[in-house]
Amino acid sequence: MKIVVGVARLARFRADGLEAFAPTTQALLNSLAPLVAFPLVGGLLEVGQGQFLAAITDLLATIVALLTPIVVTEALARRWGVGAKWPRFAVASNWCQWVLPMLLMAMLVALWLLAHLGMPITTSVVGACVIGVLVYGFMLHWFLARAALGLSRGRAALMVLVADLLTCALVLGPRLLAGGLAG
Repeated sequence: MKIVVGVARLARFRADGLEAFAPTTQALLNSLAPLVAFPLVGGLLEVGQGQFLAAITDLLATIVALLTPIVVTEALARRWGVGAKWPRFAVASNWCQWVLPMLLMAMLVALWLLAHLGMPITTSVVGACVIGVLVYGFMLHWFLARAALGLSRGRAALMVLVADLLTCALVLGPRLLAGGLAG
């Protein structure tokens, strides 16, 4: 329950939520476990449907997406002299990943309700909602870098931007290359 309260506080940009997260290796592994479990189950379902290559590709992409921000932020934190504060940041950041899909689901439910009340929902409205969630995610991770690591606004933004762009490049790059080579 302590983690849920911590995530809820951090999701509202309250730095006291960081107190819910232990800065230990075990806490980091615990924060990664559910993030790996769901894609692993999805991969097993794909294997059960005979899609072995897709299952392996998706699982590897998930692992890259989870580990890239950890490696990038740890390296930058160490370089900037705040490496001792990094474990709490990493644990909180991993647990706060759950805020984004929950927020997206809430937005989609709200859009569904509005559509059923007669409001026309266009792809641009849905796109704006998705972009809003992405911006919120960037701001949340920026806030975490500021609050947990004590980084300046610029360094926090740089950390999040580098981690996000490198993650996107490593996850999407091979897929785009494979699609480009196949076509």
